[in-house]
Order: sequence, then structure tokens, then C-alpha cells
Amino acid sequence: MQHFDKSILEEKAQDITPLEELEAAFLRALKAFPFYLEGNFYLLLPSADYLYMADLLERQIGRAPQVFLAEEDYILELIQKYYEAPPEIETEGFGEEEPENLELLRDLASEAPVVRLVNRIIREAVELRATDIHFECLPHGLRVRYRIDGLLHEMAIHPKKLAAPVISRLKLMAGLNIAEHRLPQDGRIRFRVGGEDFDIRISTIPTVNGEGVVLRLLVRQKGLLSLEALGLEKDHYALFRELINQPNGIILVTGPTGSGKTTTLYAALSILNQPDHKIITIEDPVEYQLSGISQIQIKPSIGLTFAKALRSILRHDPDIILVGEIRDLETAEIAIQAALTGHLVFSTLHTRNALGAAVRLADMGVESYLIAASTVGFVAQRLVRVLCEHCCQEEDPPEPFLRALESLPNPPQEVRYRKAVGCPRCAGTGFWGRRAIYEIYPVDAALRRLILKNASEEDLQAWARQQGYISLFQDGLRKVAQGLTTYEEVLRVSSR
Repeated sequence: MQHFDKSILEEKAQDITPLEELEAAFLRALKAFPFYLEGNFYLLLPSADYLYMADLLERQIGRAPQVFLAEEDYILELIQKYYEAPPEIETEGFGEEEPENLELLRDLASEAPVVRLVNRIIREAVELRATDIHFECLPHGLRVRYRIDGLLHEMAIHPKKLAAPVISRLKLMAGLNIAEHRLPQDGRIRFRVGGEDFDIRISTIPTVNGEGVVLRLLVRQKGLLSLEALGLEKDHYALFRELINQPNGIILVTGPTGSGKTTTLYAALSILNQPDHKIITIEDPVEYQLSGISQIQIKPSIGLTFAKALRSILRHDPDIILVGEIRDLETAEIAIQAALTGHLVFSTLHTRNALGAAVRLADMGVESYLIAASTVGFVAQRLVRVLCEHCCQEEDPPEPFLRALESLPNPPQEVRYRKAVGCPRCAGTGFWGRRAIYEIYPVDAALRRLILKNASEEDLQAWARQQGYISLFQDGLRKVAQGLTTYEEVLRVSSR
């Protein structure tokens, strides 16, 4: 393949026509720039490794492109120029500086080009399975990034002059105050894409270069995952079912934000949601509505905190309580008292591993005898990306993975090791969707004695290894051996 002559594009820039059928995010992921020029169909690629794009376009467009090589940075620059924003946005009357007049700002935010741009960004994010959209004001422009399968991907950098109209448009959609730039604001947007209704949580923060906005995309009628579909291995499934069938006590699920804790707890509640059980949840926010369950959205601005809501619901005779997160000593103590008085309590903590929750509660100021008496189980989880079935390839497992596999109490007899490749379906990432990995520790007499002694996290981990429990890392190894994900992915989300 020959290198494309850049001077041709520079001389005939006005005559270049992009393909309407393709999205910028798709092309950016695959590093391909297709275009029409003087009736001819061209495709620029960074190397021969991307030649499959020519076949893909020929099947989709019905016409084979003339393929040329070009530098990757140059291809990305062309994608941004011709695919990122409609031409009218580039040329219509936005000044170089952000408008300060409130009425002008409101008018610009309501202009058709800005409305179309914002709607297109949201639709594109949904099509790419993004969970969050980040709008970030930089000194040289407005950066848009999507979080897909837990990782952020940069999709576009729009001209700086679009920052104020775009952010104001998002505020108007959420009913926020477009004149307030100094304080954070939170709101909600309802949006419909492809026949599905989305509740979009919007949050703004002031930064030195302008306001930053993050949208969290939530499907309103999303079906809950069953406990069987979460990725629990047989031993973990049996342990978890045993925990949630306890008559009382606290079950703590730990992990960082976005690790699927809420999904796991909802799956547990869906099993326990029977006519003879009164279930009340306290959440921030209520992400999905559960039929037959009383759900409370906390509102700190009016004094409705986790602790205050928890005190109130104990007078409503619940059998099962979900506290979205234990954030302070007061909430922890009330939850423990609820567990000791006959309630089954679910809650979450932000710790590195499951047994670290006991140490975290002690650091908060909870007495060790209360932790030991009330807690029935500790659970930790992470999400690993699942290999795309359309493009992953089998290969010989690397030596570090085989050595790590020997640490399993019962190493698998057969190993199916696969690597990520990348294709149009997965936008070149090599992954499609995510699966949870777990570590689950029921609290027995030996563990209670360690908690009573205020044992360190290292001592608790040593006890778990002696008992033969599977750690997060080891559960991840089992997923790798099954060909579901990669060794590198497990290392990324868990510590050995």
C-alpha cells in the first residue's frame, strides 16, 4: 500500500465528504478514515493490520475503497475534523470567548446545532454501551470521554467556544441553574434512545478551565441480573446463598465505586423479595426501582441522611434492610443494632478486600465485640472485562499465569487461554461486557475470635488462606482458565 499525499487533502479540503453511515467513535477506535473525494471512495489506515476495515466497508457500503496508508495522528485529526461535529457548529456565530450574557447563553444552548450535538453524543454513548459520559473543559477545547466496560475512552475534543453552549444545554435538560458556575449541581435527565428510556444523572463541578459535567446513564426498565448470571462459581454461589438465607446479621459487600456492588445486592434482594418479607432500602441514589420493595432516596440537603433514615425505618417493622453505604460511625452503629435485634442487613463499604471491612469498621470506632457479634459474612468483588467472542484468539498460556494457577486449592485440569484482538463489533477493544469476580468469607467462630482480638488485615488474610478460601485474584484466575478474560485484566483489577 502507498502512503497518501497529504497535499491533496489540503488543496481539496472543501470537497471531502464523510460517510453519513459511520460514527466518529467507531472510526476513532479502529483508526480508519473513509471519505469521498471527486466521486472516488478512499480509506486511510495506519498499517496493513487494519485491512479488514476495507472488507467491512465494502460489505456495508457496497463499494470497495481505495486504501492508502497515513500516520495514525493524522487519521485521528481528520476524524475529528470531518466526523466529530456537524459543519454548521464550526461556522455559525459563536464568538471565540465564552458568552457571559445569560440570555445569549440560553439562546445558544437552544440552537439546533448544539441540541443535535448533545443528542448525538448521548446516542453514541448508548450505542457503545457506555455507562458514563465525561465533558471536561480543557485550555484548548471541550473533551468528551465515554466510560465503556469500566475504562475511559477519549472520543472527541470540540472547540473551546462550544463548551459554554454544550454545558448550558445539559443544564437546561436537567432543569439546573445555567447562571451558577461556582457551585456543584446535580440533576436528572430523561432520554429515549432506540426504544429504551434512560434516567441520566447529571453532576457538574467548577474547575479552573470551566465546568466539568458527568452523565451517568441508567436504563429505567433494566432487567435485574439473577444471582446465577452474576459470574459466581459453584462454591461461591453456595456460600452466598447460605449468607443471604441467614435470619439476621450484617452482610457487607466491599469494592470501589463501579465494581457492581449494587447489582449483586439487588440480585440478592430479588431472591428474598417474598410476600412474607418486608424489605426497605436506603440508597444514594435509587438506581433501579424494585417492585414490592420500599426504597428511600437520601437527601442530605434537607437532613435525610443514611443514619436518620435508618432510625426511622426501624419503626416500620422491616425484616430485611439495605443500607446503600456505611459512611460514618453513627450509621454503622445503628445498622449493627438492627442486626442484633433480629434484622438481616445488607450494606457496602469501600475497602480493598472483603476482610478489610472488619478493620475499616474498627477504624470508624465500632467496638470489636459488636463487629464480631453482628457480622455474618464479608464479600468483595471487582468487574473484569469479558473477551469479545467474535475476535478473541486462543494461544499458549504464559508462564506467570501457569505459576499463579498453582496457588489455587483445586487447579483446573483444562485451561483455555485466550487473548484480546479487536474487531468492529467491540470497537477494536477486544472486550465485550464485564463479569464479576468475588471473594466470600462467612464469619465462623475462628474468624470471630480474630475480630475480637482486633487482628490486622494481614492476619485475617493469612487465616483465609489457611482455610482454603478463594481470593479475588484466584477467582479471576479461574475466569482466565475458562477463556472468559485475560490474565492482564485480572491483574489490573485485583492484587495478588
